[in-house]
Amino acid sequence: MMSLNKKPINILLFIGIMIGVNTSIGTYSIAKDVQAQRKKMAQKSEVWKPVPALVTTFDGKAPSDATVLFNGEDLSAWQTLKGGEADWSLTDGSFTVNPGSGDIKTKQRFCDIQLHMEWKTPTEVKGLKGQQRNNSGIFLQQRYEIQILDSFNNPTYANGQAASVYKQSIPLVNVMRPAGQWQYYDIIYTAPRFDGTTLTNPAFVTVIHNGVLVQNHVKIQGKTEWIGSPSYEVHGCAPLQLQDHGNKVSFRNLWVRKLNTQNE
Repeated sequence: MMSLNKKPINILLFIGIMIGVNTSIGTYSIAKDVQAQRKKMAQKSEVWKPVPALVTTFDGKAPSDATVLFNGEDLSAWQTLKGGEADWSLTDGSFTVNPGSGDIKTKQRFCDIQLHMEWKTPTEVKGLKGQQRNNSGIFLQQRYEIQILDSFNNPTYANGQAASVYKQSIPLVNVMRPAGQWQYYDIIYTAPRFDGTTLTNPAFVTVIHNGVLVQNHVKIQGKTEWIGSPSYEVHGCAPLQLQDHGNKVSFRNLWVRKLNTQNE
């Protein structure tokens, strides 16, 4: 026969269970409300527009939004400083300085850019030392030179070796490969800004040489000069320029991406 004393215990147990269930439901409801409030707070800092453009990339080739400066076949994107046809030599998907023919520049003008370029110095180095060992340069906006030089076991002034902002900024490290091997630069360049005749913001450059950071958002002090101090002159978007320094330096796989609407 069941004891009558068990009924109050069962009732109390039932009441306890119901209280626990209601408490759990209440706690869940509160947690849900808190989460909803947090989501609304998080949404206040979400930015959905503009949506970044889709860019397709390819191993060893220019991304889909880049301007190709050399397609491996011709120099149609380049011209002499006077506007004539660029007559540097073409061989096996690369082009090489024709010593004495003069510098060449792009037909297109640029301001802020991402630039990729590959270059190679000749293996013939006998008797060539310092700045004479297969020298060239890439001039951003025809004014600001990133040095190209065979700096592999070749002492010279540090602010004039490969990957320097010529006569202004020494590279952080020397990652030069031996002569005859392809080198590459990835350059991020921000052009100077002017208000009338006044410089409001100097140019800045970041250089990656053979995959290693060597110039880290360096302020350019003005036009790079062989003799004298750098200074700025008012200018707008301008071509890229490759230097004929009298040495047979070769180039391939050059492309550029415009980084803002200031580019013409």
